[in-house]
Amino acid sequence: MADLITVEDPTDPRLRDYTGLTDVELRRKREPAEGLFIAEGEKVIRRAKAAGYEMRSMLLSAKWVDVMRDVIDELPAPVYAVTPELAEQVTGYHVHRGALASMQRKPLPTADELLATARRVVVMESVNDHTNIGAIFRSAAALGMDAVLLSPDCADPLYRRSVKVSMGAVFSVPYARLESWPRDLDAVRGAGFNLLALTPDEKAKTLDEVAPHRMDRVALMLGAEGDGLSTQALVAADEWVRIPMAHGVDSLNVGAAAAVAFYAVATGRPQL
Repeated sequence: MADLITVEDPTDPRLRDYTGLTDVELRRKREPAEGLFIAEGEKVIRRAKAAGYEMRSMLLSAKWVDVMRDVIDELPAPVYAVTPELAEQVTGYHVHRGALASMQRKPLPTADELLATARRVVVMESVNDHTNIGAIFRSAAALGMDAVLLSPDCADPLYRRSVKVSMGAVFSVPYARLESWPRDLDAVRGAGFNLLALTPDEKAKTLDEVAPHRMDRVALMLGAEGDGLSTQALVAADEWVRIPMAHGVDSLNVGAAAAVAFYAVATGRPQL
């Protein structure tokens, strides 16, 4: 059973994992280096725990102690009880959900390991907005994508904002980082995948024309908001695909576009 420790000093070193959560640059460097990430909210904490992530500690406001009692009773890690005011001093923002947990990261699988068993893969290039990363992972989990591959400069899926937006779906879809971009796309193709680049370019075929749901193995490539896929990535693709638009709309947010495209590549999808 975890120790329930009341903390009244925002500078208490035991709260170090939670300091400065709004400082993106600090957290982006510090969390991977120290092997931790922050789960926020009851559902996300429970999903992280169910996915096998080890908990380092929890930070709770008083009213959340009873809500999380079953988790507390199973933990060997310390639980710090604080006032909402102190939590805000430590983290840098008002913790609306009242519950935070510092979790230990797990070693990432390699791309080759994921490709060996997957059939539907997401490949992201330079997607560095944490909200978009979280939204894409949530759609990938919901719509049956098997794995995610990230270019070296993509944002961290385990950053607090990404985890929160995904509602913990980042724990459900395995992911790996490609070490060399776009050269490692050759390995994806070598594993038997058709590389489909999602782009609004008028030269691209519509997803219905390409019918990716009938393909044995599909790797759907997504680029960053605004810029889209790079020229190098587009050249490396086997086919360019697009979502047909109406009313003069030229493109969708990458998170929304991803959800539409994931449905199109899903096998056994119901016909609307």
